[in-house]
Amino acid sequence: MIELTESQRRSLQKPNGEPARVLDPATKQEYVLLKLEDYQRLVEGAYDDSPWTDEEMDLLAAEVDAMLDDDMAIEDTPK
Repeated sequence: MIELTESQRRSLQKPNGEPARVLDPATKQEYVLLKLEDYQRLVEGAYDDSPWTDEEMDLLAAEVDAMLDDDMAIEDTPK
């Protein structure tokens, strides 16, 4: 575990509650620091990063087709 310096700890105290952003100067990779309880809430079910099922893919394809059909209907409408 990495312990924060006092200066780093103060920089985490954002009044709007946004997570702190951290930059690794060696790789230029950005990270976001979350409170443990926020991270646990994401991991414990509020966030699903599992692969999409075939059913979910079919539903997404149908939704995209419907959106494209709507766009085509709008473009084909005479002005």
